[in-house]
Amino acid sequence: MNQTPTANLPHIAIFGNRNAGKSSLLNALLGQDLALVSPIKGTTTDPVQKTMELIPFGPVVFIDTAGLDDEGELGELRVKRSLKVLQKADLAIYVSDINDMDDPSFEAAKASFTKTNTPYLRVINKIDSVCQERLGEIKDNKDRGVENEDSSVYVSSLKSTGIVELREQLIKILQDSAQDPAIVGDLLPYNSTVVLVVPIDSAAPKARLILPQVQVIRDCLDHGLQCHVVRDAELESALQELPKVDLVITDSQAFKQVSAIVPSTIKLTSFSILFARLKGDLQELIRGASRLPGLQEGAQILMMESCSHNHSHEDIGRIKIPNLITKRLGKTFSFDYKMGQDFPENLEEYDLVIHCGSCMVNKKTMDSRIQLCRTKGIPITNYGIVLAYLNGIMERAIEILV
Repeated sequence: MNQTPTANLPHIAIFGNRNAGKSSLLNALLGQDLALVSPIKGTTTDPVQKTMELIPFGPVVFIDTAGLDDEGELGELRVKRSLKVLQKADLAIYVSDINDMDDPSFEAAKASFTKTNTPYLRVINKIDSVCQERLGEIKDNKDRGVENEDSSVYVSSLKSTGIVELREQLIKILQDSAQDPAIVGDLLPYNSTVVLVVPIDSAAPKARLILPQVQVIRDCLDHGLQCHVVRDAELESALQELPKVDLVITDSQAFKQVSAIVPSTIKLTSFSILFARLKGDLQELIRGASRLPGLQEGAQILMMESCSHNHSHEDIGRIKIPNLITKRLGKTFSFDYKMGQDFPENLEEYDLVIHCGSCMVNKKTMDSRIQLCRTKGIPITNYGIVLAYLNGIMERAIEILV
């Protein structure tokens, strides 16, 4: 609880061809030899994620990727995996070796940055290896026809030349695009009373709360909201004892029970629905849930979990939601389960995607996944919205949000 969750930090991904100096640049930016550096092409084979301080901005997540010019069947898979990082990158750095500018590669990468709405910065590395005259020619962009080349930053990772200037540009881009949206604080006036319903079952972590609960509590404190945390078993007595309650936020698994207890005069929603609003397109996810009744017998449903964890007989994504869908709709469906960053690109085989609350991924990741589903024509929704829909309380659950 003492650190900002990684999913809430800006993600900066470093791209470029092999031996352009991506890992060396990362070490120079961090002031530490954390990334493995070698003159052998292809030293970095998979995206490597590191959370570090970008002084004086604060903590960020750097992602070092494999070379975009990797070759062979395995190399193509590495390139594909590297470019997939753009689905969660808030900012991209493209590193070029000044001795091998390879502008066509940069233009191809720039097209990917544009496609994924990722702001980028080109860094020309190894300027210590050329004379001042040659450096001047490259800066003048003679006969190269590269657009916006004047926005490039020229550095030497080996000599740390230009690193301070690069750091300043990164911070400026991050500050210009910085967003710190509220989870609850913009929904209620100051000094409102919020009750959080946190069921304790076998899946609940011992001696701690899960991330969405912690973040909502902090958001309430940041915005001057009175926050009370109870189990579902004590909810009824809490509502009787509190003089005024403006909003009840429940774990989605307890939606049906909690809705029956909370008077209609009190607003009600869930942690998962709040995070659907925070990190995704709420209306798109609501539309996705409305497609449930139209699914045909045997339809393929993808259950997508952002995090990796052990599963139990009470697991919401693998047990409770599939069982409830089957029971409510009276049809048999085929459920497929994916976890972590393993979001499939072959979405055409699915009729519906049901995503978790996305507390472990950043907004860029969720936006990218929703956009991919939209492009493929596949409806997408999330756990909390599905549970509200199937329990007949959708309108009530989203009333305070729309």
